[in-house]
Amino acid sequence: IAKELLNGQHVVLVRSEDVVISGSLYRNKLKYATFKKKTMNSNPRHTGAIKHPRAPAKILWRTIRGMIPHKTARGGAALDRLKTFEGIPHPYDQKKRMVVPSCLSVLRLRPERRRCRLGDLSTEYGWKHGSLIERLEKQRKVKSEVYYKKKTAAKRAKADALKAVKLSADDTAILTKAGFA
Repeated sequence: IAKELLNGQHVVLVRSEDVVISGSLYRNKLKYATFKKKTMNSNPRHTGAIKHPRAPAKILWRTIRGMIPHKTARGGAALDRLKTFEGIPHPYDQKKRMVVPSCLSVLRLRPERRRCRLGDLSTEYGWKHGSLIERLEKQRKVKSEVYYKKKTAAKRAKADALKAVKLSADDTAILTKAGFA
């Protein structure tokens, strides 16, 4: 994803709560606890110095930021091309989505290795919106299923109409000459 951003692609990551992390939930909790313990070096009592995100989309965004030279103009522009969301919000639920095959945990992790979801880690550290996202996703899936059934019915009706059409010999000759038959 970072390479695509640096190459100029706009990337929108949806359903970030379902991202799979290698390692058990316990191990990832320990790693995140050490990250959370980090404070400002000159005055550790400044609590607002380092923000430790709880939301899965923000954790994912910060992880990708670590793969990009974000302090340069090129890296900053690349980060501006990245958007991360929990669930699939409105403008993106009607757009075509793509899965990056090289990032699938089935291909990247051996079957016996432990893994955990980013949403579970976030919930352990204070993210409170998991149930809301789950409810909204159920509603979105119902709407998506209705749309898909309507789309397949229209496609089937069009195919049936094309089969029912009888063309004369003159019309087929014209169509073949134009390259449509």
